[in-house]
Amino acid sequence: MTIREKLAALAANLWWSWNPEVLDLFRRLNPSAFDTSDNNPLAALEEADPALLDDKKFGRDVDTAYEAFQEYLNSSPRYADAPRVSYFCMEYGLHESLPLYAGGLGILAGDHCKAASDIGLPFTAIGFFLREGYFSQHFDGSGWQQAEYPVIDPRRHPLTLVRAQNGAPLIITVHLGRQPLYLIAWRLQVGRTTLYLLDTDFGANPGELRFLTRRLYQGGGIARIQQEIALGIGGLRLLRALGVETDVYHMNEGHCAFLTLELLRERLGVGHTLEVAEDWVREHTIFTTHTPVMAGHDRFDPRLFTEQMAAFREQLGFDERHLLSYGRVNPDDMTESFTMTVLGLKMSRQANGVSSLNGEVARRQWHHLYPSRPVDEVPIGSITNGVHLPTWTAPLARAFFDQRLGNWLERRDEAAFWQQLDKVSDKDLWQYRSTLRKTFVDYVNEIAPRQTLPQTARLDSDALTIGFARRFAPYKRATLIFRDLERLARLFEAEGRPLQIIFAGKAHPDNYDGSRLIQQIYEFGKHPALEGRVLILENYNVAVARMLISGSDVWLNNPRPPMEASGTSGQKVTVHGGLNLSILDGWWPEGYDGQNGWAIGEAEADPNRGELDAVEAQDAADAASLYHVLENEVLSAFYERGDDGLPHRWIAHMRAAMTTLPHAFSATRMVSDYVEQMYCVDCYAEAGA
Repeated sequence: MTIREKLAALAANLWWSWNPEVLDLFRRLNPSAFDTSDNNPLAALEEADPALLDDKKFGRDVDTAYEAFQEYLNSSPRYADAPRVSYFCMEYGLHESLPLYAGGLGILAGDHCKAASDIGLPFTAIGFFLREGYFSQHFDGSGWQQAEYPVIDPRRHPLTLVRAQNGAPLIITVHLGRQPLYLIAWRLQVGRTTLYLLDTDFGANPGELRFLTRRLYQGGGIARIQQEIALGIGGLRLLRALGVETDVYHMNEGHCAFLTLELLRERLGVGHTLEVAEDWVREHTIFTTHTPVMAGHDRFDPRLFTEQMAAFREQLGFDERHLLSYGRVNPDDMTESFTMTVLGLKMSRQANGVSSLNGEVARRQWHHLYPSRPVDEVPIGSITNGVHLPTWTAPLARAFFDQRLGNWLERRDEAAFWQQLDKVSDKDLWQYRSTLRKTFVDYVNEIAPRQTLPQTARLDSDALTIGFARRFAPYKRATLIFRDLERLARLFEAEGRPLQIIFAGKAHPDNYDGSRLIQQIYEFGKHPALEGRVLILENYNVAVARMLISGSDVWLNNPRPPMEASGTSGQKVTVHGGLNLSILDGWWPEGYDGQNGWAIGEAEADPNRGELDAVEAQDAADAASLYHVLENEVLSAFYERGDDGLPHRWIAHMRAAMTTLPHAFSATRMVSDYVEQMYCVDCYAEAGA
């Protein structure tokens, strides 16, 4: 193979997204094309410097990368005879050049696909080709979020149109009511995982339906149920057309739960009785719920549901009441909505939340679906989310671990590997953290004045740096730290203890309250004590996230508990020596040990939290706790220096976080838990078998 052919093979598989040395090869081909395309290898290859392709040194580097790629593809799987999994999710966060995600659900799904590839699991994923992604964000002069939707051109990405045997595009048909909807699909290779992206945007569909798969979470109830019919029913029909054999179907959130009804239709179609067909569907499906708020679960008005499922219902041979019963807690209540989570719970053999606390919340939340059982026997367990460390670990960090501890990629999931950090000196650990911080601070100082809403940046590479980045949903309380602005100002003005906070995140374009939070941060940043040291970065994406999680000394997380299902951003900072300052919600109650970070507030939320007075009281109490911990513990530990100039107490916290958290909250551990506990309960007698 020529150098260009090897580069083309590398560019065609998103394996490069977690191998920075491979991405660097493409950057060298054409730095300008690479940078302006959100780090897209195909864009750089298309405009490659011809002289570099003839350079022998560069050719040897390409050979090395290609050999590593082939070795990866052919490496032995962790599990022999593992179950074949088909994974359904509305969104996937894989890389900044492919914005097929809106937030944490998509980032989690992307990490799940990558970790499944790493362990060699037979794994096929189904989602949407979101041609307009989520959105590109900038700000107007007042700090108000503006949304634009740049279109993804499949020719500029490693996407392959799925074709039938005759060479024509493979077309799948579902019905929206009695209106046929036609779907094509694009294939995307993510290491050894194959991801199929469904697409309605082509000439066979009428104009109003072509838009259906272009954007995430847009439109009202009609668009949402139509999207979910396309994902669940259309996705399963695609697998059948491709001949993809599956042992277990994993529904990641309720958006895709219609696949259970399509499985039921298939079983009835081959002559099974209804009871046998339902049992078969349950035996072959599992369901993951992330949503700890009842209002957040997709519900459809009975009339809308029966209209949109009319042709499908007739194929099943059910009356309307029978079909509606699969998504109702009380099948006899003719006014009850059809709820996708109820469908997922009723039609799966196992269900789980995404942290231990989230599992507890889900069991309380859906206790009324199982009234004869005690709450702790509601059949919803938990598998705590984890992060794909190769994707999120900065190149500088990877080099540090390789030099100090050995081959970090091979041993990253071993507790013993991280324990070796006990042998690394305080001086070296502090230099590691300081270098990562300086890289981040230099990045922010450079880009903040050049954003669409320029901000004066006065960041200090030696100052305590706090990061806050996530979706701007009101329950995440992005502005909690500003609740007592004068008290916060005093912390910023304290002599010898400089403080700086960097924010980033997007609000849903239709969420006024979320957009207002962003604007308020911009306004707070004008306070004389905060100006230049409280900044908000625009267009939060995977690339910005990588900078924030590697450069922040402290990762601030203060959702209103227990509304954080898991959260994974805080899991990404730990490998970089960053410390969590977090409400005891989501994953943090499982990770926090009193030494590896800090807790805000109380472990239990007010049971009356939905009432306005209780919300106000909880916000006030949590803000007071945040100020107390920040002033008396965080800042004190960071600026208390020994005779050698090192913050030994802070470094002890770093060491505790780095030795206890990365392996325990990795996506490899998470996917292994799914294999051993849910995908194939009877296959493995013990973990790692």
